[in-house]
Amino acid sequence: MSSHQEVYEPCDDSFALVDALLADRNNLLEHHPTLCMEIGCGSGYVITSLALILGQEVCGINYIATDINPHAVRVTHETLEAHGVGAELIVTDIASGLEDRLAGLVDVMVVNPPYVPTPEDEVGVEGITSSWAGGENGRSVINKILPVADRLLSEKGWLYMVTLTENNPSEICHQMRKKGYASKIVVQRSTEEESLHIIKFWRDFDTEANETDQSASGFIGLLTQIPLLSYWRGTNSDNNKC
Repeated sequence: MSSHQEVYEPCDDSFALVDALLADRNNLLEHHPTLCMEIGCGSGYVITSLALILGQEVCGINYIATDINPHAVRVTHETLEAHGVGAELIVTDIASGLEDRLAGLVDVMVVNPPYVPTPEDEVGVEGITSSWAGGENGRSVINKILPVADRLLSEKGWLYMVTLTENNPSEICHQMRKKGYASKIVVQRSTEEESLHIIKFWRDFDTEANETDQSASGFIGLLTQIPLLSYWRGTNSDNNKC
């Protein structure tokens, strides 16, 4: 894995997200995604792991990843190359410039967002701080990502997102339920510093109308059951071919 002093290195949250993908691997294989996307790719650990998890068993998958930090895009490019997998990598804020192009096409989206509660003026600054600074309650960036995910996800699209207890994940699920998504915790992990939840969201057309008025506390029970700048295109490999 490549690295840079201004790029967030994989830590407990990154490992938990990949563990969630591994735990859901059989479902992912049966899902037969054609487009997988990571928002905020950082070191490339997650998007590379997803490509390796799916491997040769699912044909014709395209991968795309974005990050506001150009150093992160370069590092992700190098990490992907080191493992012989490819992706289209784009320097942009969340998915700015891509929403029309990718609307309704993303079958799997993975996000380890900036979720740490910080002063609002730290959100979106240049360098490594942008990888963790989440503003008030750590929700400023998450609240921007959710409507973008809703627009980009296909009808069968799945979203895997890292959240912190301080982010009020039950309220996030309540918010997504109003948009017609069911949700569940795939991995829950406590460290010395934080309690992490990896939540999977998917469109649930049958229950959308019936559960939008459910209280946030009810979701605890449910859970437990900037402009386009440039892009890098990773090299293709045999792992992406059939």
